[in-house]
Amino acid sequence: MTRTHQWTVGLNLVEEDGTTKAQAELDTGTSTLTGKGTARCNPSDVDIPAIGDELAASRAMKDLATQLMRAADRDMEAAGAVTAPTQEGTEYGWSDTAK
Repeated sequence: MTRTHQWTVGLNLVEEDGTTKAQAELDTGTSTLTGKGTARCNPSDVDIPAIGDELAASRAMKDLATQLMRAADRDMEAAGAVTAPTQEGTEYGWSDTAK
């Protein structure tokens, strides 16, 4: 069975007084998650707004990804899946009881 879905991610950036704030919003059509990130320019550094944008945006996207993974973990646990930690990270799979 083939499924096709479109999820939309919007990213808003606001820079003020050497601080950039980012908000990443994921809209799945049935739910919304919002990630936030901030970057501050060190007073001794040259103020390059693009770097603040990149840092704040990446932090907001990372926050969003963490929230999405937590939601997936909860849903998988409710469906009987378990996580098995490995040296490389976390692998996911169905438990023997779910087969």
